[in-house]
Amino acid sequence: MDEFRLTIDDLVDYGTGLTRPECVLCLKSGTIFTSNGDGGVTRIDANGECRHILGDRYRPMTNGFALTAEGDFLIADLRGDGVWRMGQDGTCAPFLRNVDGIQLGSTNFVGVDSKGRIWATISTEREPRQLAYRGDVADGYIVLIEKDGSGARIVADNIGYTNEAIVDPSGEWLVVNETFARRTSRYAIDDDGSLGRPETLTEYGAGTYPDGLAFDEEGAIWVTSVVSNRLIRVTPDGGQTLIFEDCDAEVLAAVEDVFQAGEMGSEHMAKVVSQRARSISSIAFGGPDRRTAYLGNLLDDRLYSFKSPVAGAAPSHWELDL
Repeated sequence: MDEFRLTIDDLVDYGTGLTRPECVLCLKSGTIFTSNGDGGVTRIDANGECRHILGDRYRPMTNGFALTAEGDFLIADLRGDGVWRMGQDGTCAPFLRNVDGIQLGSTNFVGVDSKGRIWATISTEREPRQLAYRGDVADGYIVLIEKDGSGARIVADNIGYTNEAIVDPSGEWLVVNETFARRTSRYAIDDDGSLGRPETLTEYGAGTYPDGLAFDEEGAIWVTSVVSNRLIRVTPDGGQTLIFEDCDAEVLAAVEDVFQAGEMGSEHMAKVVSQRARSISSIAFGGPDRRTAYLGNLLDDRLYSFKSPVAGAAPSHWELDL
């Protein structure tokens, strides 16, 4: 694995005409779901056929999303209106909008673990969220929601822009990307779902803004970085291997200067100059052996795939037959 590297020629286009395919989920059947910025998700069947599933009465700005055991989507609404539940037919209704008396802010991601517990991340309490694109802001938090939708509570806070948060295959740790603190952290999970103190698994250098993550069967974490189009494999001891990068060094350095000055905004997040990828934001392992990785993108109209030398760990939704 240490010598495995990708080039732009190794990336295969997958799906076309997509709208802000930020998050991607794969099923054993070959079906793939990805975020749809028009207000829902897009289903891509194994034969490549796409179908857009959009909310009927309300269309959330889908960022991260998850699949329940019943086949419903739980959608993180980036507009700041919490978590929504949407059926396969587009029926959409609020799922969680307040917790501990607080209205959910910029909801970034939602995940379902093997026990059916739901983990939602709120990146920041600042409005607009661009005010938190700084290394010295840490007001993000994580909400735990019981399987039946009751008992929601904040289980971690003071996070440096909470992004994807996924329970590891052992079920013992919640691993979290802190985008503008530029680190991947983890929390030990107690029997009641409470979290221990945060531990820094690894920290990233200039130009890396960790967004999505996925586990492989060797216990490593694959982390995507927006802006720099980096894919980094992080081993359990925190070691990093750069798997892929597609960016213009001068443009990336200019964005870094703005970030260090505390002046980063949405216009800088969108300032991606690359040969092919357009702000890689997520990764999921699919194919019959989970050795085909799919990359979601903030600024693109397609996914990209590549062959991985190691299989991904099976997510909680892997066996769903939809």
